[in-house]
Amino acid sequence: MSSENVKEDCLAWAARDPSGVLSPYKFSRRSIREDDVSLRITHCGVCYADVVWTRNKHHDSKYPLVPGHEIVGIVEEVGPNVSQVKPGDHVGVGTFVNSCRECDYCIDRDEVNCVKGSVFTFNGVDSDGTITKGGYSSYIVVHQRYCYRIPEGYPLEYAAPLLCAGITVYNPMIRHKMNQPGKSLGVIGLGGLGHMAVKFGKAFGLNVTIFSTSESKKEEALSVLGADKFVVSSDGEQMKALYKSLDFIIDTASGDHPFDPYMSTLKTGGVLVLVGFPSEVKFSPASLLLGSRTVAGSVTGGTRVTQEMLEFCAAHKIYPKTEVIPIQYVNEALERLINRDVKYRFVIDIENSLK
Repeated sequence: MSSENVKEDCLAWAARDPSGVLSPYKFSRRSIREDDVSLRITHCGVCYADVVWTRNKHHDSKYPLVPGHEIVGIVEEVGPNVSQVKPGDHVGVGTFVNSCRECDYCIDRDEVNCVKGSVFTFNGVDSDGTITKGGYSSYIVVHQRYCYRIPEGYPLEYAAPLLCAGITVYNPMIRHKMNQPGKSLGVIGLGGLGHMAVKFGKAFGLNVTIFSTSESKKEEALSVLGADKFVVSSDGEQMKALYKSLDFIIDTASGDHPFDPYMSTLKTGGVLVLVGFPSEVKFSPASLLLGSRTVAGSVTGGTRVTQEMLEFCAAHKIYPKTEVIPIQYVNEALERLINRDVKYRFVIDIENSLK
């Protein structure tokens, strides 16, 4: 396999235009370089980013577009310089596959903040000018630096969502020291990201409150996910009862929502971290200044913290709640994702359905 891959031997599903409709597609991956890992993909998580770029929401989609950046699989072959993994190992690939490797952030293995910009796993322009194609495919070739070891015994279908949904909340929780037992955490939104924030919060020993617009999610939030409190955010009395009671808030909601009511629930010195993408963020300066509060933002995480998160999940038996689907169902799954009709992450069974 060290010879040039001239045949289109990678099976995939791709979008051809902004309709976002995915259908079977074949293409060729690059040949294995000295630092590369080739992995056979077994599972790929379905992220809202897949909707955004297949439908050209940012007006920069490059078709044919193969989405997917929550990739897990089994190493098939490695280049001569690869020392971290070997054939047969279980590995993952997250939201980026390259970076400059020279800036201060890359040196600190925080490549997601690379000053030259990290190269996205799909719809990105790689250093050789090629357009990256993601995990809705049979295999991928990636530099060993961006390949994560999945701890032994950790199920691959559960590992996939950790590589975007999981790390998106784990990274800011670690950075802002939300891993202090006995502290209190509020989680806004109970989707793919929110349910992972709850699971991490409980593993860190936090008292976790879920904010939701839907009373219907209460029973599952408390009994299945193990949250300590459930608050309907549109209920003013419930919100007032939480005045200055929380140390931290993780805001995973991408729909537009008011911020002042949530800010009022933070203690003096409290921190709200935004990881969702509403169209605007608006709050009164008093919500920030009175109480010395902090509002921060975050996206995914670098290779160091991502590997750390995978080890943490294995050690504490933290598993995302998933719905495993065949790739032939992916168009319906994306529609359901848009309608928030999933608990809590779709994972495509690439190994058994992509033929």
